[in-house]
Amino acid sequence: MAAHASTFSPLFLALIVLALVTGPAASQPISPVGSRSPSASDLMARLKLSDDPEAPSCWDSVFELQACTEEVITFFMSGETHLGAGCCQAIRTIEHHCWPGLIGTLGFTEEEGDILEGYCNSAIEPEG
Repeated sequence: MAAHASTFSPLFLALIVLALVTGPAASQPISPVGSRSPSASDLMARLKLSDDPEAPSCWDSVFELQACTEEVITFFMSGETHLGAGCCQAIRTIEHHCWPGLIGTLGFTEEEGDILEGYCNSAIEPEG
């Protein structure tokens, strides 16, 4: 039987991230949807939901990372030293602008996360 890497479903990945960033806030009272209480603003900040078009797209990066999970697993399992530009961009955005500890929560060790981040940081194409 051939071994094959399974990928996380987008819903599963989103639930993991949501649980990580909202854990302590889950017991706080819920405000009406239209109101912007301090806890709603705090939640928006923790979830990296911003109306600012210049802000990094954290959630798009999470879904891009989910889409390249097999590529990341192959990177470690076969020793293939290549990750696509989209995958690296997602890793850089998540690690530098969104949730630096996210890679570790997906089952990768801290060392593997550092390897991914280091590879992607060095793979940035020079502008010109």
